[in-house]
Amino acid sequence: MHKTQNRLVEPPALSSDAASPAAGLSAAAAALKLAADGPNELPGNAPTSNLQLLRQVLTEPMFLMLLAAGSIYFALGDRTEAILLLGFVVLVIALTWLEQRKTQRTLESLRDLSAPRALVIRDQQTLRIAARDLVCGDIIILREGDRIAADATLLSGQLAVNESLLTGEAMPVQKMTRQQHQDANESAQASAGAAADAAADASTLFASTVVVSGLGQAVVHATAGATAVGQIGKDLAKSQIQPSALQTASGQLVRRLGALALVIALCQVLLTWWWDQQPLLPSLLSGIALAMAILPEEIPVILTVFLAMGAWRLAQQQVLTRRVAAVESLGAVSVLAVDKTGTLTLNQMQVAALAIPTGQDSAELFSPEDAKFLPETFHSLTEFAMLATPGDPFDPMEQAIQQFSDRWLAGTEHVRDGRQPEREYPLSTDILAMTKVFAGNTPQQYVLAAKGAPEAIADLCHLAPAQCAQIQTQVHAMAERGWRVLGVARGLWQQQNGRDSGWPESQHQFEFSFCGLVALADPPRPEVPAAIAECRQAPVKVPC
Repeated sequence: MHKTQNRLVEPPALSSDAASPAAGLSAAAAALKLAADGPNELPGNAPTSNLQLLRQVLTEPMFLMLLAAGSIYFALGDRTEAILLLGFVVLVIALTWLEQRKTQRTLESLRDLSAPRALVIRDQQTLRIAARDLVCGDIIILREGDRIAADATLLSGQLAVNESLLTGEAMPVQKMTRQQHQDANESAQASAGAAADAAADASTLFASTVVVSGLGQAVVHATAGATAVGQIGKDLAKSQIQPSALQTASGQLVRRLGALALVIALCQVLLTWWWDQQPLLPSLLSGIALAMAILPEEIPVILTVFLAMGAWRLAQQQVLTRRVAAVESLGAVSVLAVDKTGTLTLNQMQVAALAIPTGQDSAELFSPEDAKFLPETFHSLTEFAMLATPGDPFDPMEQAIQQFSDRWLAGTEHVRDGRQPEREYPLSTDILAMTKVFAGNTPQQYVLAAKGAPEAIADLCHLAPAQCAQIQTQVHAMAERGWRVLGVARGLWQQQNGRDSGWPESQHQFEFSFCGLVALADPPRPEVPAAIAECRQAPVKVPC
């Protein structure tokens, strides 16, 4: 085991939900498990040796024909033709080796997704160790910005995790302990079986995903190839490469022409030696010459060179070709399936629209697209959405809100002035909203800024059923466009019993007023419309 442990001066403070840290494994037990299970490293494809690569290339009929022809030319004393043919064989092997190396690097790139370090509790001490030294049973501490080093089960705290690596969705997934989830389901009168299944999903953390907010402790239950992302690496390593249609057809052509050449050459030898009574050696040489004239030695060379040129042209368009034969397959594609997040979209959340209910069955909307300024009616909504967001956010939605506020509130009195919150009420299973409390203009007066699920914000504001229905109608209209919608509220609170006492235990004890809705989206890449237009001109059917 690598000696990569660095003892911290003191363990990080956890929230009230994570206030009982487990003792963790002992160093001796962890060492035994590491020796038994192996290091926590994602599997990659074993490098193909040069001898294996040579055997793969030479066992193809096209290259066997080239080798046979070159050997015959050597036997006949025609060294120029022999060197030319064997030189083509070397060229083909070199091209194949380069493509194989690209494939190997692609399979091994999964290893770059693993976390290099992990914060773990061992022997009741908090240590920073290499992620490869994690074992099942380790207690790890996770916080905002951490890449999870192994599959684990959340023991305490609450997290929001970006699982786009596995799901393709950029929206963070809320994680909570099984007990927290079961308590929430019981309060909602959920069935016991469904609650248990959902609780397991809600508490499971996956290796190589990223914590975007929260703090918690988790116990490792799978490492290396046993993790979800490790299974992907195993599947890639086991994938079988099927010959393309052109390779199959050319192989059949070579075998048929080879058999025909042998039959004709044998007939030539028999006729010359037996019918014309010529010596055997000249008869054999004439038969071999006839066979060489029939065999298409140029086919494998031309096939490989043209496919390699196609791969090179794709590389100029920033497309990596794992196999040269894939160029041919690409030309015969009838169905093209692409990932959305990070491929069609930027994988970067942006504020798509703001909405303020007007008191009727409609709302006043603002879209930043093609807008030159932010109307005054939306300044309060933007300001309090910003105040409810951390100053240095990691969550992509909070980053989008901060960028939007910095752009549209610049030069106004609503710009954040660097104030730090006096108190924070985090997101919980009971209230899907968070509130930040800031000092007000007078002593013991505080400004409240809350954001979260629209229904939770509406509940905090104690809105009438008609108002809640209006907000839900607007939320559904935004959600139908693929937007993620957050509600924003503001409030004032006067503390009665001194600065350090008398804080309400719950956000429900404050008085809020509803500010409006913020819709966020993962916008498409600028080049996507042009790419779709090219597909339609190809013509390729685009179901959108």
